[in-house]
Amino acid sequence: MGLMDVLAGMSNSPGGGSSGGHRGMSPLVMAALGLLAYKAVKGMGTQQQQPSAQPSATPPPSGSLGDILGSLGLGSGAATGSGLGGILSSGLGDLVRQFQAAGHGDTANSWVASGENKPIAPKDLENVLTPEQIDFLMQKTGMTRTELLSGLSQKLPQVVDGLTPQGRIPAPHEIEQV
Repeated sequence: MGLMDVLAGMSNSPGGGSSGGHRGMSPLVMAALGLLAYKAVKGMGTQQQQPSAQPSATPPPSGSLGDILGSLGLGSGAATGSGLGGILSSGLGDLVRQFQAAGHGDTANSWVASGENKPIAPKDLENVLTPEQIDFLMQKTGMTRTELLSGLSQKLPQVVDGLTPQGRIPAPHEIEQV
């Protein structure tokens, strides 16, 4: 089973499917993966195009992971090439560290480890994520703050769990084989 099979399974799971008549990856799965990509870019300290802290009124929500990656300066080819493994692996590590720093390390660690995933309430997720991260994901998915936080509180544990089947954050080349 490949990475795209895992992602497709998450999109087709209850609560993960497309909404609003959109086809393909659900906005919530895109938001979760977009968050990992965002973390990877910020973690690298890149000087490439940075997302604005203020939602932009210019382009409407794009609706694809490639568009989210492109807005981070990663290019849409990263969604299908070997670059995605590095982005997701790096983003996973940075996200777990962000949860740890915010006092929710046990929760994030449960998503990575084998076994039951601890839940995270939308309000707790809002306290973990930065306003810049939330605004970026709202802009890219077209979701309201409430929709985004509520949906991510349900979907993020599943996405992280699905990307860490061996109970640890995989190396970039391993994540392509998930």
